[in-house]
Amino acid sequence: MIRPARGALRSLLRESDLSRGRLALSIINGSAALGSAVGLSAIAAWLIARAAGMPSPADLALAAVVVRFFGIGRGLFRYLERLASHETALRGVVSLRARVYARLAAAPADTVLGLKRGDVLARIGGDVDAVGDAVVRAVIPLSVSVVVSGISVGILGFLDPRAGAVLVAAILVAGVGSALLTWRAARIAAAQGVAADARVAETVLSALEGAAEHRVWGTTGAAHDALADANAASERAQESQARPAALAAAVQAVASGGALIACLAIAVTGSQSGMYGATTAAMIALVPLAAFEAVGAVPAATQQLFRSREAARRIVAMAPEAALASSPASPRGGSDTAAEGPYANPSGGFSVTLTELVAGWPGAVPTRPVTAQVEAGGVLAIVGRSGIGKTTLLATLAGVLPPVSGEARIGPHPAHRDLLGAVVGMTAEDAHVFGTTVLENLRVARGDVTEVEALDALDAVGLAPWLESLPRGLDTDLGTGGDSVSGGERRRLLLARVLLTPQPVVLIDEPAEHLDVAGREALRAVLARLTSAGRTVVLVTHHLQLTDLADVTVSLDD
Repeated sequence: MIRPARGALRSLLRESDLSRGRLALSIINGSAALGSAVGLSAIAAWLIARAAGMPSPADLALAAVVVRFFGIGRGLFRYLERLASHETALRGVVSLRARVYARLAAAPADTVLGLKRGDVLARIGGDVDAVGDAVVRAVIPLSVSVVVSGISVGILGFLDPRAGAVLVAAILVAGVGSALLTWRAARIAAAQGVAADARVAETVLSALEGAAEHRVWGTTGAAHDALADANAASERAQESQARPAALAAAVQAVASGGALIACLAIAVTGSQSGMYGATTAAMIALVPLAAFEAVGAVPAATQQLFRSREAARRIVAMAPEAALASSPASPRGGSDTAAEGPYANPSGGFSVTLTELVAGWPGAVPTRPVTAQVEAGGVLAIVGRSGIGKTTLLATLAGVLPPVSGEARIGPHPAHRDLLGAVVGMTAEDAHVFGTTVLENLRVARGDVTEVEALDALDAVGLAPWLESLPRGLDTDLGTGGDSVSGGERRRLLLARVLLTPQPVVLIDEPAEHLDVAGREALRAVLARLTSAGRTVVLVTHHLQLTDLADVTVSLDD
């Protein structure tokens, strides 16, 4: 298991499948770009000092060509470094995001149910991007800084060992010293910044999704205030990140100024004592100016490492590394009336039994105790007013939440999250409609759904006329979030998914929302088909008129 604070970033970077060849190419090009700046300063200093003696133009021709080479090379190598580094990072982000989705698909459902949708989007969006930024804004700049600093020290040490020693000390103060001075502040600021950005994403998504409700209930102003508070927190986090950066810049300015003065003094005394000529003295005096350009990236890179590490911690907390091996595979295809593998039931069906079951989220008011039993092939209805805990009880049956007290059993097994997908299928009230084709949206239920099965399921829920009106039938894209379908069409599409699920126990949350009379008849037909196949259905609703569809009804109301 990954250690959340320290090993998460390292592990996720490994999972990003970063090309070592491209990474090395990025560092080489970056070092060549900054190395060109150092070389340009050294040769330009030599050229200016040599030209002051008014030699023949032939003596200066080669130096002039080298100056042009370094001047052109600086921009060229910088461009090549940007191409290589960004390609490396973008490829890594794509690979990492695919791995995170795979982890989420294999992980227990309760890994994300406790998070708000905006927070989940922030983690698989901005946080994954922040891990990729660690390559471009931290790993490569720090590596380039080490390489170019070594080159600069080598040049000065060759010209005058005293100047080389001064530059080593100044670079350590400017690089390592500034990083150590801002270490704690940068870590706290990075954690605050990542959390603040996630809060902004949560608030924006909540305001957008609940826009209609806010208008109806007159809470638009409160939503705007919440967004303003979140944005203010983000701005404060950015300001807190600026403070350590300012301190690091001050330290670097002092170190670079000190190195310049010391090297200038060494150059003057060395020249006056006859140790070397004026051209060498000029090079010793001016090389430190370019050498500190590489070290200037260290504070920002340090802050980015902390920010990326915090983002990696949030990703690992949502999608643990062990998730890929922790969830049993769900059966695809095959019988609709029996589970396979370790959860097979000799009877061929699964009953649902609640014994004094009390459900509740941690810290929330639990439901009242419920006792009920429905045999395999039956329908259990859980009713009650909105907010009473019906969905919470359904999540407990799915094994996502442990019972507060009492017991829930699926056939011979206690309700457990390992049953979800293998034995139990759940359709949430706000189940997502993806921005892809009608057929692919139905294949969310079972990956091998054929066109014939899809047409049959859509006809069973009364969507055949709607499908005929679509320009490309099953191959019609529904748009992001299913915005192109009405509430009733969306609900029927989810019911068609229910028909296509392979699990013998089906949990349905508020199936009658947005359904008219014809839609409720379609729901009745869906339940009839499920039960005739021996599948057990548990549905929660606050529509009491649906209780005639159930074999057993329990109420959570007092």
